[in-house]
Amino acid sequence: MSVFKDAGHLFRFAGLFVLAFLIFLVVRHYVVPKSFGQYGHYRAAALGEIAAHPAKFAGHETCEGCHSDVADKKSKGKHAHVNCEACHGALFQPLPVTGQPKPNLYERFVALIVPPAPPDPLLLRHAEDPTSVKPVLPDTTVLCARCHTASTAKPKGFPQVVPADHSNGMPCDTCHQPHSPGMDAAAAPDATAKAAGGVK
Repeated sequence: MSVFKDAGHLFRFAGLFVLAFLIFLVVRHYVVPKSFGQYGHYRAAALGEIAAHPAKFAGHETCEGCHSDVADKKSKGKHAHVNCEACHGALFQPLPVTGQPKPNLYERFVALIVPPAPPDPLLLRHAEDPTSVKPVLPDTTVLCARCHTASTAKPKGFPQVVPADHSNGMPCDTCHQPHSPGMDAAAAPDATAKAAGGVK
């Protein structure tokens, strides 16, 4: 009597398991990026790809090249170490990408397995062409509250207010100059009176 007489179905199952495992190894070889695991549990080549993207932020030094008067005022105030783009944004707009070739059948099949990264947009920057990309003046009622709304998580020395109680809905730049946000002595009395309903 053969020992394996009634074990044929087990061998068939084991064969299917080995076949599936071999298929898995082949698919993994083509799907897993070559640089995966080089520096840890991620794709190492992603670092170079991210670094190669076009820069969207020009940096405060670029802003100060044209806006030296604002830079002088900012350097003497509480916002001396706040970069321009923290409030004004990167000041760029993407240009439409045209003339992209249509992917062939093979490229479409590969894209189903590994979705391709979108192409880098062509950027038009305010720093390069100030007339084409015009910045929008920020709404100080919203902008200032992002940092200065009172919170127990903020340091005690950091200026904090409850916006609704502090300004009665008036824009912050009614009393404060955003680039050097000390109290505007000339505007403050009128603004306080308006908030209280005393000046029409």
